[in-house]
Amino acid sequence: MAETLDERTLLPEHPDQIAELRRFLDSVPATVEAAILRSADGEVVALPAEVVEALRLVARALSEGKAVTVAPLHTTLTTQEAAELLGMSRPTFVKLLDSGAIPFTRPGRHRRVRLTDVLAYREYRRAERSAGLSELTRISEDMGLYDDIAPNPLRRN
Repeated sequence: MAETLDERTLLPEHPDQIAELRRFLDSVPATVEAAILRSADGEVVALPAEVVEALRLVARALSEGKAVTVAPLHTTLTTQEAAELLGMSRPTFVKLLDSGAIPFTRPGRHRRVRLTDVLAYREYRRAERSAGLSELTRISEDMGLYDDIAPNPLRRN
């Protein structure tokens, strides 16, 4: 029976097995082109590198007690779902849409955004924040602000 690929959230329900899987996947070199998966009845299939990397990321998150959501990239989201994904309020997200920062469609009364567009915006914002932090660090170093050693606030006289 074929299963359709919808969004699915996985919870860390077997922490010992997940920790063992994470240790194993972390030991597999990133340069490995494929790994082998063997079923209980002995059937073998090769896993391509992108599947091994996906398993590595899922195992890492689950072993840290985080839930993992797997969703196909063509998925469309409501404004509330997209806002939650970006960690902002829905009204703030709608302002982003209205400013043209993220494309959207309006198939009916409500706006819909593609998951790929939301993820691309999130990555753009991360890169922008990282560049800003690097610039602030450079300015602070140029001003000699890292040369002074602050006294230990926890030490009592």
